[in-house]
Amino acid sequence: MTVPIYENASTAADYIRERIAVEPRVAIVLGSGLGAIADTVEQPVLISYGDIPHFPRSTVEGHSGRLMVGLLAGIPVAVMQGRVHGYEGYSPFEVTFPMRVLGRLGIATVVVTNAAGGIRTTLKQGELLLISDHINLTGTNPLVGKNDDRLGPRFFDMTEAYSRPLRKLAHEAASHHGFELQEAVYLAVTGPSYETPAEIRAFRHMGADLVGMSTVHEVIVARHMGIDVLGLSCVTNMAAGVLD
Repeated sequence: MTVPIYENASTAADYIRERIAVEPRVAIVLGSGLGAIADTVEQPVLISYGDIPHFPRSTVEGHSGRLMVGLLAGIPVAVMQGRVHGYEGYSPFEVTFPMRVLGRLGIATVVVTNAAGGIRTTLKQGELLLISDHINLTGTNPLVGKNDDRLGPRFFDMTEAYSRPLRKLAHEAASHHGFELQEAVYLAVTGPSYETPAEIRAFRHMGADLVGMSTVHEVIVARHMGIDVLGLSCVTNMAAGVLD
């Protein structure tokens, strides 16, 4: 049985649209521990994930599980306070359904954030990094199955999954605030167990700088719909075997 992704996402988007006063064109997906950023949103309208038709509910601590729509620096934004993950038992379709809804809302640009383990030995805890590319080691892809051309093409380019112009803008913003924003390759695994030191050594040889359990499926679906992506990771800890 084919899941009616387009129809369900449209229903969810209509539910949200009826409850907000602005039309967001930028979305921000807040990862673990980053939900406080939403406190800077002005004139917020809060919608619980549990109230949105077909929307999955986050079960992870640090993920509020609500959508906030309002103004950030005068720009209409939709802020997701928390996401769902495959290790919670959700399918790739369910994990990426919120991104489908954002696309049906008319979002053109999305900022995805996450907390990650540092693989590159020069990284420091608390460091903010710009994602330049990713490696999908989850063993799945959210687009497996019949393609709905209303959402995006069957085959599409991922050469620039993370927008080069948006990364340039991020570097300029970082410089304006007096710090250097390094770029990094993010590698995603399913979890929920953390990686072994041997796995981290293998990931490093593959070219990964960071490891986490989210983001890549959302980015794949965003690019499938033609949404431009900016990715940011916060190094919460060094990965297994990096430190004594």
